[in-house]
Amino acid sequence: MADINSTPPNIEVQNLSYKFQDGSSGLENVSMSLPAGSRTLLIGANGAGKTTLLRLLSGKRLAPNNTIAIGGKDPFKDSLDGVTYLGVEWVLNSIVRTDIDVPTLLASVGGNAYPERRDELIDILDVDLRWRMHAVSDGERRRVQLAMGLLRPWQVLLLDEITVDLDLLSRSNFLAFLKRETETRACTIVYATHILDNLAQWPTHLTHMHLGKVKALGSVESFHEQVPEWTSENSRLGELVLKWLKEDMQARGPRNGRENNLENDSIFFFFFFFFPFWVSHASTGISGVI
Repeated sequence: MADINSTPPNIEVQNLSYKFQDGSSGLENVSMSLPAGSRTLLIGANGAGKTTLLRLLSGKRLAPNNTIAIGGKDPFKDSLDGVTYLGVEWVLNSIVRTDIDVPTLLASVGGNAYPERRDELIDILDVDLRWRMHAVSDGERRRVQLAMGLLRPWQVLLLDEITVDLDLLSRSNFLAFLKRETETRACTIVYATHILDNLAQWPTHLTHMHLGKVKALGSVESFHEQVPEWTSENSRLGELVLKWLKEDMQARGPRNGRENNLENDSIFFFFFFFFPFWVSHASTGISGVI
């Protein structure tokens, strides 16, 4: 397993295209350069390609040769130590729903090897060591999972919608911790999320994805001119993201089949479900079925 500790954890993606097993396109000619120490928000509607990109960056999927380098190394071929991916599979791990205590879980991922970091995460995420995992709320369970996932020091952190269950205070503390990490040691974060609370001053870079392509990429400051003023309750970042998502929806148009199938489906539904009932009861004088 290769170690990227000796090199700056920058992320380079060049002309990356990816197809799923059914032949459909997941990513198309994606290129990006994220400097070491950056905190990048990955923005896009559902199906934009964010999860696919994160899985390729983490080495969970095989990318074409010479398209991805993290700290100068291939994340799949070199099985990089120091790259942490927290996504759907990690969140759904069944062990965190069993009758097990928090100290045992933390010890299982190296808690005793990093006691100071463990205790800091316990405080930041407000974890109660007396919790039994089968008897806690989803938000409490997510806080324990985050402590487990972040306990071992990482150089590159890839996050895919993993704060959805956190309350406002826990999420604020968690994001502040991640920001301090990038400011005090050599590490880089890419974070895909739809939740923009507490993020106005958090990212250094933004990446806007749509239908498997990168539409925009750059430092946060480079996008300020797109939203010079805002009058809603959103932050400037929120206004920018809302603008992007509205443009994406307009460019995409109606989802496949929506224009033609709704009318046909309603006719089919009537004849298949209601018409036999209506006919069988017509002679009895029952009315008002439809």
